[in-house]
Amino acid sequence: MLAHFKPVGYTPQRKKWQDGHMAKVKKSPRPKAQTPKGFRDYFGAEVSQRSDVLETITSVYHCYGFDALESSAVETVEALGKFLPDVDRPNEGVFAWQEDDSDWVALRYDLTAPLARVYAQYRNNLPTPYRRYAMGPVWRNEKPGPGRYRQFYQCDADTVGAANVGADAEICMMLADVLEEVGIPRGEFGVKVNNRKVLNGILEIMGLTDQVQRDAVLRTIDKFDKVGEVGVRDLLGKGRLDASGAYIDGVGLSSSQADPVMAFLTSKGQDTEATLANLRAAVGASTVGQSGVDELETMAALFQAGGYGVQQIDIDPSVVRGLGYYTGPVFEAELTFEILDEKGRKRQFGSVAGGGRYDDLVKRFTGQEVPATGVSIGVDRLLMALGEEGRISSTSVGPVIVTVMDRDRMGDYQAMVRELRKAGIRAEVYLGNPKNFGNQLKYADMRNAPIAIIEGQNEKDSGVVQIKDLVLGSKIAQSATLEEWKENPAQCEVPRNALLRSVQAMLNGQG
Repeated sequence: MLAHFKPVGYTPQRKKWQDGHMAKVKKSPRPKAQTPKGFRDYFGAEVSQRSDVLETITSVYHCYGFDALESSAVETVEALGKFLPDVDRPNEGVFAWQEDDSDWVALRYDLTAPLARVYAQYRNNLPTPYRRYAMGPVWRNEKPGPGRYRQFYQCDADTVGAANVGADAEICMMLADVLEEVGIPRGEFGVKVNNRKVLNGILEIMGLTDQVQRDAVLRTIDKFDKVGEVGVRDLLGKGRLDASGAYIDGVGLSSSQADPVMAFLTSKGQDTEATLANLRAAVGASTVGQSGVDELETMAALFQAGGYGVQQIDIDPSVVRGLGYYTGPVFEAELTFEILDEKGRKRQFGSVAGGGRYDDLVKRFTGQEVPATGVSIGVDRLLMALGEEGRISSTSVGPVIVTVMDRDRMGDYQAMVRELRKAGIRAEVYLGNPKNFGNQLKYADMRNAPIAIIEGQNEKDSGVVQIKDLVLGSKIAQSATLEEWKENPAQCEVPRNALLRSVQAMLNGQG
């Protein structure tokens, strides 16, 4: 009876109308499989490289006595503050959103602002000085460009609560050690040190009181490496034509006002003693300027006592640092080897780390000045530099692949990988369709596997396994003669109970 049931009002015409109406309903479009603008994806080798470099950096930080801190990736906008350069509002330049209770929060744009909040919040339970290191991604809502992403990794170390410039000197020495440990040899990097107090002294004797004009002067000084002495003087005055022919308006200073800046920028002497003497002359009677030179002199003595020559750490007046919260020593690590830019021109690689003293940052929370100093390493930039120098490989070694010749014997194959894994050897069983053995070897090639293990029924009955050296096999396929192939076969047969020992020996032979 149920097979003949029809709802009330049912007619063939009504059914036809319903079917046609439903056919017109549009399906939701499929989402596009693409990375958001300004972001990128990282795959196996890149993630491994970053992990290795971070482990090396943090081992140096840890050796210096710094403790790890992992703070929240999200902060209130008020806690982050407005310290991004060229940004007018607190929530501009960051990824921010408003919570239901009307509080604005944002993804952190660096690791220093969260540290200031953490120290202010937990200061009664923390030692003084508090020495911490931190690593992780940061986010900036800025226009992306070549090599410039909205998410990138930083690795920081900071000392909070130490007013002595010995803390700043220690950060610089630790930074030099980090660069050597990750594989940048001496002679291919330099840590440059300056002091914002010296810059403030220069601005003081220039008679500049307008903050906008002072900031414009600092930005102009920061261009010294790019435009040179003549270019900076032009930009301090009326302006200049840039390389594209566009006219860049200047700060509008008179020639006499610009003179102290030029004396400061050209104060680099043949040695540290000469540089310090030139800086003292440049700041003249400025008390704050002379205090900055005194601090640089103390730091230079500490570098020398620690065994760090000027090739590693040097006093350099050209270092400015763009962020407005620096109050004392500032420093940058530059890599001096040459690379080719996008137009094929040779240029120095440039900066990979920077930092300085920021005694007012915690004060925003506590109302009291808390001395602090630290450094931030741009991990992505450092990885790019190591890649340019050929000090890290673009590929990583994959796992040993145990091929599947008989899907009914998966237990045997799993026993093999378990044996290898217990010995610390990365290994996996092929879990795709085992019918085509060639596809299994293609898979091993795509994984950059060093070895493939083969055990068919004949090998099982004979108590042996075949071990295929995929690294040697690749070399033989490219260039080896028949005689070389006979002398160094890429595949050998070993007893099943010698599997682990044989794989270990083959891996060692591959280096």
